[in-house]
Amino acid sequence: MDGADLARAVHRCRVEWMDTDAAGHHHNSAVVRFVEAAEATLMRACGITGYFGAAPRVRYEVDFTSPLWFGQDVTTILVVERIGTSSLTLRFEVWGEETDRHPRSLAAAGRYVTAYVPAGHRSAVPWPDAWTAVWKQSGPAWELP
Repeated sequence: MDGADLARAVHRCRVEWMDTDAAGHHHNSAVVRFVEAAEATLMRACGITGYFGAAPRVRYEVDFTSPLWFGQDVTTILVVERIGTSSLTLRFEVWGEETDRHPRSLAAAGRYVTAYVPAGHRSAVPWPDAWTAVWKQSGPAWELP
C-alpha cells in the first residue's frame, strides 16, 4: 500500500482449515474475516469503543488475485482512506506470505465504506470528534498480537 497519511493497522494470521474449500485454497469469504480482524485491530489500537455494532458496511468491493492455501501465513494491511462526516472508507490488501511452494503474493485488495449509525438512530449521524481525530493520526501501522 502507498504511504497513506491516515491511521493504518496490520493483522497477521494463518489460513485455517475452515477457511478453505475442497480444492485446499481459501473461500472468498475468508478475506472478509481477515479484513474485519484488521479492522478490530485498528479500532483497539485507536482506543475506540462503541464502533462495532454502530458502523454497518454500506459498500464493499474486492478484487481477488491469487489463492491462499491451508496453513499459509496471511498479512492484512488496512488503511483509513477517507473520513467523511458520517462515513469511513477503509482500503485493504491481503497478502499470502511465502511458503516452500508459493511466493509471497497479493491475494485480494479492495475497499469498503462504513457509516455511523449508533443505537437509537435509524440513519447515519456524524462520527464522534475523538474518533475522527485519532483516525487522522499518521505514523507506523498499529499491530496487535
